[in-house]
Amino acid sequence: MTITGTRPDKRWTLKPVDETIVSGLAEALKINPSICRILALRGITDYENAKLFFRPELSQLHDPFLMKGMRKAVDRISEAMEWHERIMVYGDYDVDGTTAVALVYSYLRKNYNGELSYYIPHRYREGYGISRAGIEHAHANGYTLLITLDCGIKSVEHITYAQSLGIDVIVCDHHLPDEHIPPAFAILNPKQKDCKYPYKELSGAGIGFKLVSALAIHLKQPMETVYQYLDLVATSIAADIVPIDGENRILAYYGIRRINEQPCLAIATLKELSSVTRALTIPDLVFVIGPRVNAAGRMDDARKAVEFFIETDPEKILTLAAALHSDNDDRKEVDKSITEEALGILNNDPLIATRKSTVLYRPHWHKGVVGIVASRLIDHYYRPTIVLTAANGKATGSARSVSGFNIYEAIHECRDLLENYGGHFYAAGMTMSEDNVDAFIAKFESIVAATITEDQKVPEIEIDAEIPLSLVKQTFYNLLKQMEPFGPANMKPVFLTRGLRDHHGSSAKIKEMHLRVVAFQENGAIIEGIGFGLGDKYEIVRDGVFDMLYNIEENEHNGTTKLQVKVVDVRTAT
Repeated sequence: MTITGTRPDKRWTLKPVDETIVSGLAEALKINPSICRILALRGITDYENAKLFFRPELSQLHDPFLMKGMRKAVDRISEAMEWHERIMVYGDYDVDGTTAVALVYSYLRKNYNGELSYYIPHRYREGYGISRAGIEHAHANGYTLLITLDCGIKSVEHITYAQSLGIDVIVCDHHLPDEHIPPAFAILNPKQKDCKYPYKELSGAGIGFKLVSALAIHLKQPMETVYQYLDLVATSIAADIVPIDGENRILAYYGIRRINEQPCLAIATLKELSSVTRALTIPDLVFVIGPRVNAAGRMDDARKAVEFFIETDPEKILTLAAALHSDNDDRKEVDKSITEEALGILNNDPLIATRKSTVLYRPHWHKGVVGIVASRLIDHYYRPTIVLTAANGKATGSARSVSGFNIYEAIHECRDLLENYGGHFYAAGMTMSEDNVDAFIAKFESIVAATITEDQKVPEIEIDAEIPLSLVKQTFYNLLKQMEPFGPANMKPVFLTRGLRDHHGSSAKIKEMHLRVVAFQENGAIIEGIGFGLGDKYEIVRDGVFDMLYNIEENEHNGTTKLQVKVVDVRTAT
């Protein structure tokens, strides 16, 4: 059901659920029905499903040899190790790619005494995916086996070239394959049409983890040999915004545990330098660790990120961490400057109100931050957005989408104007001739206008459950904590409580931007909370009865922990 209210800029949608499943779970689990509602929304239908959800086990991970091409890949790597061939591990320049390379390289380094190296293409000189320069570097240095991670599934031409030079390529990729797949020696990608691997949404590092798991099985090693890399897998899952369900939930669950108990030196150092003293969560990996790792490729050279993850010397780690921090500071400045310039262009565009998409092109913008800028523009102009810049004589950029709109498919419809493109439902990248930019802008706008629905033009907040304020207690929160880690496909639950009032004028604006709420319900329950960026809703809270959407969280201050809410939105009571 869609709840309509006085705030037309946001849709409040209470997620539909099968109430018979909810009641069945409540009877079987003997827990609050609101928790059972949240479980049902996540596809949990009975006691056994719930047990596996609340208590994931590494033993539930699928056999890596179920993945098409795995036996062939393992046999080829084993042959290369036996004959002391030169092996190169090749990956993308983002967090997923660099963690994947670090994982596979680290495992091979411990198990192979032959010539081994890694290669990350330069974002600006080579671009995304397997590059001709990378293949020529491998050939010139005598490498006969190339293992690609988080890229390669679309590199038909370059893999054909590599094979012609006598270089076998094993592709480990999680992006959606095209109709024509490259002539690689082996391909590990559960999204291949004829791959029977049960779980399809692994990250790039997740597929790298399955590869080294298969190698460990082949070499008769204990699985702890590969479990030590789960911190890298969890970092990739968080940063690449893949669903945290199924196998990814198990990997993230144990990866987060490892990060907080036995992290690799790199993550431990970044946590310390970031002044985070509590246990890290998935959002911390997204907003604290991920940006610093990503900044290497955005602002300089992503090889720095791999070097950081594989380094074992504490002093060198500190030097590399400081460099990543510096890159991230530079990224923030460039990001802010371009965002302000882009908003200025949009704010002065008289046609902006009539458009269904945003596409901006400025040759001088920094390629490393255009994706971030696209996301920020959506916060102001809620529509599918592409930000383009110039690199190597081409127009190149990143796309970000709005809820429910498949931006990859829209870009695919413009493929006649593109030289290269790839991505997912909500994010993509593309390269084209600068001469095609105007035609691309026009065609993309026409495709979006023809396919976007009215609902997709309005930001939506999905609600997991409506509850009374009196339910917000420690016992209820403890059950919610057991549902972690939260992320896509298992987001932190959003609750709705109706009929709230300001508690004796205690609510307030903070710096004119944020909202402090002290709310009570007629049953006497009181809660405090903060709404970041919701300062404009203060009058709604101050002047009468209001409804509120929120997450429940703990606040630690001066050694004391208490429950509070993070306000998602408020509106006049309906």
